[in-house]
Amino acid sequence: MLDEETLSSDLALLDLGAWEASMLPLIRERLADGAHGNLARWKTTLAALPAGELDGQDPETVATQLRQLSPWRKGPFDVHGITIDAEWRSDLKWQRLVDHIAPLQGRRVLDVGAGNGWYALQVLDAGADMVIGIDPSVLFVVQFEAIRKLKSVRSAHVLPLRLEDLPPASHAFDTTFSMGVLYHRRDPHAHLSALWETLKSGGQLVLETLILPGEERQVLEPDDRYARMRNVWHLPTIPVLKDWLDNAGFEDIDLINLSATTTREQRSTAWMTFESLAEALDPGNPELTVEGLPAPLRAIFCCRAP
Repeated sequence: MLDEETLSSDLALLDLGAWEASMLPLIRERLADGAHGNLARWKTTLAALPAGELDGQDPETVATQLRQLSPWRKGPFDVHGITIDAEWRSDLKWQRLVDHIAPLQGRRVLDVGAGNGWYALQVLDAGADMVIGIDPSVLFVVQFEAIRKLKSVRSAHVLPLRLEDLPPASHAFDTTFSMGVLYHRRDPHAHLSALWETLKSGGQLVLETLILPGEERQVLEPDDRYARMRNVWHLPTIPVLKDWLDNAGFEDIDLINLSATTTREQRSTAWMTFESLAEALDPGNPELTVEGLPAPLRAIFCCRAP
């Protein structure tokens, strides 16, 4: 399903050819038909999609095929006139950060928690030489492969891997993105240290995460769920997160955006029909979650590896 030949070539350009020996068997195992109950069906859908232009296929037929890969979490995508209206208006987040990060022209980028590759494609469009995305969700990998096939994308990959699956201490990338991942990690310090190891000297980390409002040094650790999510482990205040980044070895730590998540940005759509942010907020007070905790507030930081 993956273009292993191009991936091999791109890893060699990053001086990461040694990664293949450990990564490719794991990737093949996770993309084997029996690895997920729906994977064979998703592969059939992927195979039926046209490569490049629609080649005379009816756009609505192609749209129906793409809906078979729902739910689409990140977007929107515009593919040959077909609009994939995903749960997240990821373009709004992109607009908040793109003018504040180091120019991406000619850079080699790692996207941790890449989802279906929406940000990876923006990075490629912004002039990056190459983007390696990683995400453990097989569905998201299939979604990216669908978009990549329809748009004939090269030099961008989304692999079914976690950060801890990568061989350590690569220091191969000019920019690393970690968007919406930190709060899902039980050990945020280990995650930040691993991100540091991905970057060249002078490389930039772009980190987006949920935070706790306030200027005191506090960390909220939800007892059960946060905004109906089970796997939210830590919400630090900004001073605490700056300390974490500093302790991980980053320099020039800069808060570039602070935004409350709204139902304009995250909502149910025809491409993601399940409940979304609206159902996670207190109906009587949208500044609280249904658990009575502060509603989602997201910070974007840029910082540099020395």
